[in-house]
Amino acid sequence: MTERFVYVSYIRTTAAKLWTALTSPEFTKQYWFGVSFESAFEVGAPWKLVYADGTVTDAGEIVESVPGKRLVVTWRNQFKPELRAEGVARCTFDLVENGAQMKLTVTHEIDVSPSKFIAAVSAGWPAIISSLKSLLETGTALPRTT
Repeated sequence: MTERFVYVSYIRTTAAKLWTALTSPEFTKQYWFGVSFESAFEVGAPWKLVYADGTVTDAGEIVESVPGKRLVVTWRNQFKPELRAEGVARCTFDLVENGAQMKLTVTHEIDVSPSKFIAAVSAGWPAIISSLKSLLETGTALPRTT
């Protein structure tokens, strides 16, 4: 059985700016609380989330990459044994223009139920995407609170 978490946000920005915010390591570490999302962002390329000290938190492969529209990656936790044990998840970022704003939908799913991994990302994505929204709309990311 697949377990899934979906988070939707509307952000006053353009498709190009949102894509850059999602795929630029310099940008991601501003709203992702110091973590860089690193990859060539081409189908088949590896990706990883990396702290400034070099610690890799998560990694996977780019499955689909349509700049300004859609990014799909496989996802495996690298630092918590109980999450890593659940195997590979899939995360999809869908970007849809909606007037002067973008609708960003993040869908994270795994074929494990119940899933500790989905519980973890369910707590993480709202803070990360809210920080991204704040950074794009005001120029300032949210501070980490947890």
